[in-house]
Amino acid sequence: MSTIKISNANIVNEGKIEVGDVWIEGAFIKEIGKINKIAEKNIDATGKYLLPGAIDDQVHFREPGLTHKGSIYSEARAAVAGGVTSFMEMPNTKPSAVTAALLEDKYAIASEKSLANYSFFMGTTNTNLSDLLSVDYTKVCGVKIFMGSSTGDMLVDNPEALEGIFSEVKAIIAVHCEEDPMVKATYEIFKEKYGEEQLKPYMHPLIRSEEACYASSSKAVALAQKYGTRLHILHISTAKELELFKNDIPLKEKKITAEACIHHLWFSEEDYASKGNFIKWNPAVKKASDREAIWKAVLDGRIDVIATDHAPHTLEEKEAAYYKAPSGGPLVQHSVQAMVQAYQMGKISLEMVVQKMAHNVADLFQIDRRGYIRPDYYADLVLVDLKRPYTVHKSNLLYHCGWSPLEGVTFQNTIVDTFVSGHWAFHENSLDESVKGQRLFFDRK
Repeated sequence: MSTIKISNANIVNEGKIEVGDVWIEGAFIKEIGKINKIAEKNIDATGKYLLPGAIDDQVHFREPGLTHKGSIYSEARAAVAGGVTSFMEMPNTKPSAVTAALLEDKYAIASEKSLANYSFFMGTTNTNLSDLLSVDYTKVCGVKIFMGSSTGDMLVDNPEALEGIFSEVKAIIAVHCEEDPMVKATYEIFKEKYGEEQLKPYMHPLIRSEEACYASSSKAVALAQKYGTRLHILHISTAKELELFKNDIPLKEKKITAEACIHHLWFSEEDYASKGNFIKWNPAVKKASDREAIWKAVLDGRIDVIATDHAPHTLEEKEAAYYKAPSGGPLVQHSVQAMVQAYQMGKISLEMVVQKMAHNVADLFQIDRRGYIRPDYYADLVLVDLKRPYTVHKSNLLYHCGWSPLEGVTFQNTIVDTFVSGHWAFHENSLDESVKGQRLFFDRK
């Protein structure tokens, strides 16, 4: 087995930062501490910070069927360059992953093309409960319900279907929460008042409102409480929704958890003036007060994980008029840098960045031997230089779509190296694609 030694790193892990060495054999970490031997590959990490690779529990890599926007190949490369070593991808592709066979088709693609480790959510419809129950959830991260607008027939709005899913599916149920009838009704009001072609991006958080988010999130929480379901609510965007979550019990005992996304922590409604459709997401980027409330919930434990909802569209699509432009944007290449930047700005500790982007994701989804720097765990690692600035511009983007809402931002940190299951996949702006990522497995009895 090949060996790698990372020496003199500031190891950020399990609530501590300690200087030490890490010894990797094959896919696994074997030793941590002061190691007095030479490996086949030796890295002096003096002054740099070694973190567990980030695990992004919500991305849209667009394959199959939407590869003009992005692909598993292109977006996984961007993820690894950004220190994201594992991802969980959503089912709203073409065709949608709403049967076990279609889901496995995506795993087959990833096994050949993904530089990062991978898992894929099983999608829901109003009529596919039997398909959901046929899946082995030791091999699949969970089930995704769109309780807000989606593509194809993936909007689950039938009360009986929702009751069936929440009562019978024993896997983690991850939910996009926006009350679709409320959104549609508000959109019609705005269209009648202004004319559809005159609608502007700054209206997006008014159309996809706080009320629509809360109505849907509270419905999901009520169903989960009724049936004891393991519920995970994605991309919280409002202060009001935060009252639905608790911070008085350990994560491993929680039945209801929540996620925040980079864009809801970075942008606010003030940014529509300069960014327009490039920060048009569902749920919408809302008030600065919502952003600050979400930050507070990240820090106090009501929000458990930080992800991206990475969802690329072409530049041409995003430059269309508001009513035609799709929602979503690419972020996975810079999520770790953005959160390390938040640490450098004094908003969060580096230990908590690791907790929210690696430890908690691994614990929440019960991922087998990932998310920590421990002996006999997979060597999913990222080395960060906190003294090297990095400016985001088109020339260093790896997304297929070729743009980023963070263009022009200068981070005061740089991703230097990324290791994926022991493979040195990224070093100083260069990718080694000779070894692919691995399928994630889940320790669920």
